[in-house]
Amino acid sequence: MFHGTYLDFDRIDLSKSNKGKDFGKGFYLSENKEQAEKMAVFKSLQYGSKPIILKYDFDENFLKRELSFLKFTKYSKEWADFILRNRMNENDANIHQYDVVYGPIANDKIGVQIRNLIEQNIDMDVFLERLKYVQGITFQYFFGTERAISKLVRI
Repeated sequence: MFHGTYLDFDRIDLSKSNKGKDFGKGFYLSENKEQAEKMAVFKSLQYGSKPIILKYDFDENFLKRELSFLKFTKYSKEWADFILRNRMNENDANIHQYDVVYGPIANDKIGVQIRNLIEQNIDMDVFLERLKYVQGITFQYFFGTERAISKLVRI
């Protein structure tokens, strides 16, 4: 899995994660290297640095044996509700207790629709209808606890 960033680091520090993200305050990875590269370029332009791609190995058997796991396989009302609650969370603590969450990224196109939903310019039915036409869904992994982070191996 890949993490796109502008900083190289050896240890993942969850306290440096930002709140208000798709699945909450945590460490995000993608199996899609291109997605991680785009994020690295975006972050490096923001902070005046060079893009960096960090690679991690993760044994998914931990999801069945040791970690609490939530999985969204597609855009859905449940996914949208979860994203909205996380993005609107102003507390440092996450709104959920999952170690790992997997699901579609709410990219820029979807972010516009989420903003419309939050500002009540559209309702949930219209939001979900518009999601049907989004092409090229990219998925992400969220690691939100020290227990989950301990299962990642940087390679």
